[in-house]
Amino acid sequence: MITWNAEKQFFHLQNQQVSYVLGLAHQRYLVHCYWGKRIASFSQADDYPKLDRSSFSPTPAGWPDRTFSLDTVLQEYPGHGAGDYREPAFEVRYADGSQVSNLHYVSHQIVVGKPALDGLPATWVSVGDEAETLTVTLQDPVTQLQVELSYTLFRDLPVVTRNTRLTNGGTTPLRLLRALSCALDFPDSDFEQIQFPGAWARERQQHRQPLNPGITVLDSKRGASSTHQQPFIGLVRPETTEMQGEAWGLHLVYSGNFTARTEVDAFQQTRVLLGINPHGFGWQLEPDAHFQTPEAVLAWSDSGLNGLSHAFHHLYRDHLVRGEHRHKTRPILANNWESTYFDFDAEKLLRFAHNAKALGVELLMLDDGWFGERNDDTSSLGDWFVNRQKFPHGLRPLIDQVHALEMKFGLWFEPEMISRRSELFALHPDWVIRAGQQPLSEGRNQYILDLGRPEVRDNILQQLSHFLDEHPVDYIKWDMNRNMTEVGSFPVPAAQQQETAHRYLLGLYALLEALTQRFPHILFECCAGGGGRFDPGMLYYMPQAWVSDNTDAASRVHIQYSTSLMYPPIMQCAHVSEVPNHQMGRSTSMAMRGTVAMSGNYGLMLDLMHSDSERDEAVRQQIACYKQHRQLLQFGTFWRLVSPWENSEIAAWMFVAPDQSEALLMAFSLVSVASAPLRKLRLAGLSPDARYRLDDGLQSVGGDELMYRGLFIDPPLSRDYISRIWHLTRQP
Repeated sequence: MITWNAEKQFFHLQNQQVSYVLGLAHQRYLVHCYWGKRIASFSQADDYPKLDRSSFSPTPAGWPDRTFSLDTVLQEYPGHGAGDYREPAFEVRYADGSQVSNLHYVSHQIVVGKPALDGLPATWVSVGDEAETLTVTLQDPVTQLQVELSYTLFRDLPVVTRNTRLTNGGTTPLRLLRALSCALDFPDSDFEQIQFPGAWARERQQHRQPLNPGITVLDSKRGASSTHQQPFIGLVRPETTEMQGEAWGLHLVYSGNFTARTEVDAFQQTRVLLGINPHGFGWQLEPDAHFQTPEAVLAWSDSGLNGLSHAFHHLYRDHLVRGEHRHKTRPILANNWESTYFDFDAEKLLRFAHNAKALGVELLMLDDGWFGERNDDTSSLGDWFVNRQKFPHGLRPLIDQVHALEMKFGLWFEPEMISRRSELFALHPDWVIRAGQQPLSEGRNQYILDLGRPEVRDNILQQLSHFLDEHPVDYIKWDMNRNMTEVGSFPVPAAQQQETAHRYLLGLYALLEALTQRFPHILFECCAGGGGRFDPGMLYYMPQAWVSDNTDAASRVHIQYSTSLMYPPIMQCAHVSEVPNHQMGRSTSMAMRGTVAMSGNYGLMLDLMHSDSERDEAVRQQIACYKQHRQLLQFGTFWRLVSPWENSEIAAWMFVAPDQSEALLMAFSLVSVASAPLRKLRLAGLSPDARYRLDDGLQSVGGDELMYRGLFIDPPLSRDYISRIWHLTRQP
């Protein structure tokens, strides 16, 4: 899959779908040649036009002519200060105070498989021939800084992953000011950019706009990937739609501060950069020490945004998620939060469990408030022992009773945080992240534990392990409700204070690695005040995530639609909740709430302390339907059909079985209109040569007809916030 053409000095990464080509300019500079649809035999590695761009684009020192400049050439990992005035991929301050770096090619290595990253989550392969990896070594001959660029191509996917390792080969310490995971230069700027801005309860709002001259920055400085941006950037051609056209997507496997940048230069070339945010970042690199960047996932499609999504979905399901739950169906759960909030005891929860069981629920999820002296959100984070006021006999009797109902048992944890009113804070007030003597800001009455310190994460690991050894918990919702302020680490020297945020992430990953390896049977769900850390880094340890605290079905149509561009539905947790909705105050139909929840990992956040015969019967039917189609919904191919971001009235998507034997089509009415026009849905992913029966109808329709002509919504969706489901089965 990866070849080196020694004569023409270029590397060609290719499988049956995609090619990625990089070469050496004048046997020294690593340049970008091509990334796109597979080219069987590449031959134009040295065709970049040789132009004199004037003295404002200098040539390298000692260069024989003026037709080559780092200011204009397409590069793979550009530095700073040697003639390229565009955004650099890395910046270094050396011991003499200089910040000029000039990388030259030294060597390369091609290996079968995919090496793991030191201390960081990353995609993986179980069989060597599923991927090949190229590592190109560059070095600055003056400073002896060494940079290793790694490229992995997956055999069956249009995906290349990249990461960078920087090593101080000199004799004096240096300071990294910027160390991004990848840079990518395109020879044109005829793109539109896709991003996912948002806020709490309004995560991942899809936004598409033309790529303009100058620099565009998408980032997080919050210590987490955040609700405000996704560590992703997409580039598409203006004509690209869900079903056709070229699309490129770059996604960072990291859960902290990140930057995703585009720069369109004076010659309408486009540079894309992705990696750890340089804002507030610094790393002291001693001689012979190295720094490893997170992994960047680069996916490509020539079949529109759905094609791009399928590349990400397959990669993340098969080569990111690990453990025994990776390909297992996920349980239907009922969460007590909006039924009881903090006001519960064993008797209430057992009644809740019996009511949930009667509906077909498979797991009781006990949310916040079961530990320490936690009766509101002002205390006890950090004290991971049972709240004896609520559970005088401990939590084990309740767990055993729930298991006796043949239900699983889940618990909420927020292990990264600490309350001022807690036993742990009284013992170790210096364990929080703080900057010197600066007063501590509070968010949700809590502080952040400094997980970059081994003694801090060892304490949390010991507490959780002791608890889980004594309590047979099946499911953990791992929450994080606070972004970083006053970022600093108490025992760390001044020269390393700007390492705090990244060391925190390394510590968190080490904690999660230890915990998930020790308790492999537990299914973990990632949460961060909703979707505040819904990123590939966390999904390496936890195979699913809470999409948003906003459970309003109309809002969720938008959020889950855009989330699906990167993440498959099996990674998205969605609940049916009460109306009027607790976040939006909106009332939506039970059918729509159920259909939206079935489009992810279905759960309930209903008030099950009180019975409602009509509601309960509807939920029973939904759960029965979900169980009947769960394999298809969780492991089928997901297709987006009608975008709520482009159509304010309806939205639609569908799930197709891997063998195309069946499908579920779902349509949603968002805003109804009087005398509405007829709506037709053009389906996708079916076998064009097969015939399909819709629901229990007698007539069958050709897959080609359903995809090319479409299907009328009949009767029309004539009211706000209702939905409809069609089940299609292939006929013999």
